[in-house]
Amino acid sequence: MQVVAVSTPSHPNWRWRIVNYAGEMVEESHETFPSIAAAVRAGGRRLHDIDIPDKPPLAPPFIRSTSHLRVR
Repeated sequence: MQVVAVSTPSHPNWRWRIVNYAGEMVEESHETFPSIAAAVRAGGRRLHDIDIPDKPPLAPPFIRSTSHLRVR
């Protein structure tokens, strides 16, 4: 999992987000920070506290259709 800092024009202060390697957001801070470094530092502490394993979603099994063989 990774910690990223985000800011938007409507909310110029920084927040941290914890995202997994699939790109899904796991958690976001409600608190804002004046700098990227402060947000990432606080997010890193939170990531250490929650200690959730990053399990990627399982891909659906590949099933090959044989319907083209039944048409003959």
